Amino acid sequence: MKFMLLSVGGLQVTANHLADAALAAVSMPGWAVCGGPGTGPIAIVDDDEWVLKSLARLVKSAGFQVETFASAENFLEVGRDPKARCVVLDIGLPGMSGLELQRHLAAKNSPVPIIFVSAHDETENRTQALAGGAIAFLSKPVNDKELLAALDSALK
Repeated sequence: MKFMLLSVGGLQVTANHLADAALAAVSMPGWAVCGGPGTGPIAIVDDDEWVLKSLARLVKSAGFQVETFASAENFLEVGRDPKARCVVLDIGLPGMSGLELQRHLAAKNSPVPIIFVSAHDETENRTQALAGGAIAFLSKPVNDKELLAALDSALK
């Protein structure tokens, strides 16, 4: 006999034993229960091509759709902020900085959560980012588990 414990947006958790099904359900990340990672892209904004590709690969491996941008201006030109489920954002971008993009989105009342990443973990930047509503401020090189945990928190 198979037990179906959860069915949300086409996602089903089944197991031969009720205890296994319950364990599988409680082990799922929050986004899985909230409709899955396929309902909108995670935007990654970073001017370092290697970091951009690395973060995109990690986030895709977790089952999310990803769109990458080399600058804040490129992100705004494409008009992705209302469509993105979350923005992983570098602080030190050429042109408009990550903090300036955060302020721009806040001024537009954008509800998109932001996770900052920075090679320079300066107290002032961290304080401004978190005071501006950022979900997390992570230092580069980014710890995979910390980023995925921050995404889970942002998408709850």
